[in-house]
Amino acid sequence: MKLRDVRNRKTPPLMIIPMIDIMFFLLVFFLLSTMYMINLKTIPVKLPQAKNAATDTTTTFAVTMKADGSIYLGDAQTDAEALALQAGLEQKKKKNFAVVIRAEKALEYGEVIKLSLMLPTMARSRWRKSWKKKR
Repeated sequence: MKLRDVRNRKTPPLMIIPMIDIMFFLLVFFLLSTMYMINLKTIPVKLPQAKNAATDTTTTFAVTMKADGSIYLGDAQTDAEALALQAGLEQKKKKNFAVVIRAEKALEYGEVIKLSLMLPTMARSRWRKSWKKKR
């Protein structure tokens, strides 16, 4: 029986270039696939232009008002009374309750103010307007 000599053992060649290629393709695959997993639930509206606009990611309620007078909470249509009731319940649950009202350009400003006055006092004190960013 012939035994191998431990000292003369050859190590197999390690090809690093194919591993780098595979890791790069995996990285690109996961980056592209996660970009399409974001599901935005908003109603398309024609917002007025603003020179300075900030994005708020801690919004509890995102309210959209269309020019025909319809009101949406997220992507579900609702009425002003139900919205005010839901906002009052949410204010009791969350300390940092905030509302962002998005209104179409064609909607009269008084309708937006009327809706904002129906909201609870705490939410109204943090009331913010949302404009489309100018590009």
